[in-house]
Amino acid sequence: MPIRALEFRDIESILTIQLACPEIAQWTSWDYERVAKGEMAGWVFEEDGEQLGFLIGRRVVADMEILNFAVRADARRKGTGDQLLQSALIWAASFSAEQVILEVRSANETALRFYERHKFHIAGRRRNYYSSPDDDALLLTLRLD
Repeated sequence: MPIRALEFRDIESILTIQLACPEIAQWTSWDYERVAKGEMAGWVFEEDGEQLGFLIGRRVVADMEILNFAVRADARRKGTGDQLLQSALIWAASFSAEQVILEVRSANETALRFYERHKFHIAGRRRNYYSSPDDDALLLTLRLD
C-alpha cells in the first residue's frame, strides 16, 4: 500500500501540494515538523518516490479530528484521497474513536462531495471563519460504529 507515516523528508513536497491547494489550511514547515515528530498523526500517499497527497489528524478525547488534507491535482479522482482517509479511519478505530470531525470551507464543493460520499454530515457552521477569501466553515462529522 502506498500509504505511510509522514516523515521529515516529506515536508517540502507537502508544502508544494499545499501551495497548489489554497482552499486548505496553509501550514508552515514547523507545523509539519511537529507531525513528523509524532505530535499529531500524519500520512502520505507515495508512488514511485513522489508524494501525491497527505492527511493530518489528531486524537481529541474520543474523537479523531482531520486537520489538513490535500491531494495533488494530477492524482485526484484516482482513489488517492480515499486511501488516505481509509488509513486515518483505521487509526481512529485503533483507539475506538466515536466520530471523525473536521471543518471545510463552505465554497469547497469538491471537498464537500468527497466527504458526502464517505457519509460525513454537516453538523454546524462557523460564520466568516475563513479569510482570503472570506468564507464560512462547515463542521462535518462521521459517526464511527
